[in-house]
Amino acid sequence: MLREMVTSSGRSPGGYLWALIEPIAAIALLSFAFSMAFRAPSLGVSFALFYATGYLPYMLFHDVANKTATAIRFSRPLLGFGALTLFDLVAARFLLNLLTQLLVSALVLGAIFALFDTRAHLAPLPLATGFAMAAWLAFGLGLLNAYLFLAFPAWERLWQVATRPLFIVSGVLFLYEDLPAKIADLLWYNPLFHVTGAVRHGVYPGYGADYVAPVFVVGLGLGLSCLGLLLLARHGNELIHK
Repeated sequence: MLREMVTSSGRSPGGYLWALIEPIAAIALLSFAFSMAFRAPSLGVSFALFYATGYLPYMLFHDVANKTATAIRFSRPLLGFGALTLFDLVAARFLLNLLTQLLVSALVLGAIFALFDTRAHLAPLPLATGFAMAAWLAFGLGLLNAYLFLAFPAWERLWQVATRPLFIVSGVLFLYEDLPAKIADLLWYNPLFHVTGAVRHGVYPGYGADYVAPVFVVGLGLGLSCLGLLLLARHGNELIHK
């Protein structure tokens, strides 16, 4: 984890400040753009808070999953020490980036509550549940992709292209209830919609988010984790010594 901190952000200008600047800039831009078109967000009175509750858990998932997926390639030289395993590399990068994103989310949400009259009230359990689902899903997907990126190098680029629309279809910009029934039924199978719904329920207790199914997200994350662990255990050493 210390090596990851130094090599990923410790030597770049600004370092970890960029992890904070990126979500602030994105939320500010979304808030400004949509405030020009609408009088009020779909929930509450603060555009900044509404988009933060969608953008922050989405970015946690996106950043942690992608960083976890490239952990083995990034830290492969450390395997020469012998005591480290492939899982150690994945777990260290996952934990560091998860803690970074959680800290960023806490700072951004805290700043919004301090600076704006949001008229919202936090419900800690649903809020924690939403971020925990995002983290668990990111771990499972990152673990599986850690194998797939090694086994099929072209898959990394295909994955980046295929997942670009996720930002639009994961409830960052709108609510599940705002969608037509047929589209809502289809997007229910996107686990990130459950994540953003749970986080918004934690910030807007009056918002029911009845469609959220934590069991679905946890089960999916468990399946991805088990598959990733199995593939890395069976074929990981072969791939890194090719």
